[in-house]
Amino acid sequence: MSIDPRTRIGHVHLTVSDLDRALTFYRDVLGFEVTTRYGQDAVFLSAGGYHHHIGLNTWAGKGARRPAPGTTGLYHFAVLFPDQRALGAAVRRVVDAGIPLEGATDHGVSEAVYLRDPDGNGVELYRDRPEAEWPRAPDGQLVMYTRPLDVEGLMQEKS
Repeated sequence: MSIDPRTRIGHVHLTVSDLDRALTFYRDVLGFEVTTRYGQDAVFLSAGGYHHHIGLNTWAGKGARRPAPGTTGLYHFAVLFPDQRALGAAVRRVVDAGIPLEGATDHGVSEAVYLRDPDGNGVELYRDRPEAEWPRAPDGQLVMYTRPLDVEGLMQEKS
């Protein structure tokens, strides 16, 4: 039994300690738009008018502590950009906002930049290469790898 190939991850919902601080990151830095706000406790954001891609809430309590390092939980979630130009623009906004990057990787099938939101949640910003460009072994099997990504070049991408 396998999952229907049209299945996609619809949204991620994160517990945060400070809703306004998280909103500043996801709306003002990454560029998501607010679709719905639930008082002072939760907000939904999207790209392109979808009902929500990201939910943020303080239901665990305002000022809640981050999970301790080395515990189970969310490793990261990934935001897929339509092309290299859009990814580069997003990374430029992150860098300009003074948010440190934790990594930048060329995986062959994709280009990815890793960082943390204000609550310590891992965030991957990435773009897929066209499937025809994905590296494959002679037998056709996908060959992914981890190589350094030129972040400066990515942020200068114009086309």
